[in-house]
Amino acid sequence: MGKLTPGAEEDPSLERHFKGHRDAVTCVDFSLNTKQLASGSMDSCLMIWHMKPQSRAYRFAGHKDAVTCVNFSPSGHLLASGSRDKTVRIWIPNVKGESTVFRAHTATVRSVHFCSDGQSFVTASDDKTVKVWSTHRQKFLFSLSQHINWVRCARFSPDGRLIVSASDDKTVKLWDKTSRECVHSYCEHGGFVTYVDFHPSGTCIAAAGMDNTVKVWDVRTHRLLQHYQLHSAAVNALSFHPSGNYLLTASSDSTLKILDLMEGRLLYTLHGHQGPATTVAFSRTGEYFASGGSDEQVMVWKSNFDVVDYGEVTKVHRPPATLATSSRNLPEVDFPVPPGRGRSQESVQSQPQEPISMPQTLTSTLEHIVGQLDVLTQTVSILEQRLTLTEDKLKQCLENQQLIMQRTTP
Repeated sequence: MGKLTPGAEEDPSLERHFKGHRDAVTCVDFSLNTKQLASGSMDSCLMIWHMKPQSRAYRFAGHKDAVTCVNFSPSGHLLASGSRDKTVRIWIPNVKGESTVFRAHTATVRSVHFCSDGQSFVTASDDKTVKVWSTHRQKFLFSLSQHINWVRCARFSPDGRLIVSASDDKTVKLWDKTSRECVHSYCEHGGFVTYVDFHPSGTCIAAAGMDNTVKVWDVRTHRLLQHYQLHSAAVNALSFHPSGNYLLTASSDSTLKILDLMEGRLLYTLHGHQGPATTVAFSRTGEYFASGGSDEQVMVWKSNFDVVDYGEVTKVHRPPATLATSSRNLPEVDFPVPPGRGRSQESVQSQPQEPISMPQTLTSTLEHIVGQLDVLTQTVSILEQRLTLTEDKLKQCLENQQLIMQRTTP
């Protein structure tokens, strides 16, 4: 467990440096156990980096054009990628690097994201559609088609019931997966919306924009909760820390920034990339985060703050301090003024700013326990399904054996 005492955090530090791509890095994602890190690039290749030192990386070639997005399945056994070649590929992330091709989009695929049950995934494309696919049946299911310009990003909510999408039509749309209807459109962005994702609680969303802003909305009341304008160029990607207390951003101003959502302030500005920082992702535990840039670099950083063991459901530790289990804990914040550039070293703590408003820092322990129980229930349900399938197969084998015996009996 990392330090959880407020004010006792250490600065994030650059841990690893991966070189192998021959063009700008466009996307990164960690596997469930943090043993593998996937990255995609304009060089049309997918790389799988091993966090264990001295391990050889895998280079997957298959896409005919730039790889724009990568996402590991919840179990980590599959890896999805999207490309400018209009296809989606599902890879088995081992040394063989075998893949299955999914075709239905008619333009560049910008985003791919697995549902939390791993049964389906969602894609976003320059053909102005969001598409939902079945993972195991390997087929296209349906389209969501209300955007009137390129769709840059689409993500499932943690419970898989909602989908959020971000577009060059300057809107963020919230969709109901079951009814396939647009529930709400958020139109407050002053430019193209580059990236969007759900808070781990599922109660709010954060969106990044070409207008240098990051905005956080409550998906139940549709109110704008927080507004940050801390970068001096387009914000290209963002990632929530698993605790929900922090938000990581990557910008064309070449910096990464870490925001403390509970206090509504900038915690760190990180300098490492030469040129635009294009992508960021926290590991599933929040212990690490990765970034990629147009400098062809993939960097892995150690968070050194608020690390929580989310790994094994059975090894439940005490809930982390100020766990944002609901967006009601997020204060309303407006940060319209870009700060100074800061010192140009790899890790710089920004000048502490007064919090705009103090949140209720009481942790909802009960909600955390209920959340863990939900995960356990889902695990039991999956095991039951597998047992049922095994029983069915055994019955079928016995029946087949009886038929063979009947046929061979004189």
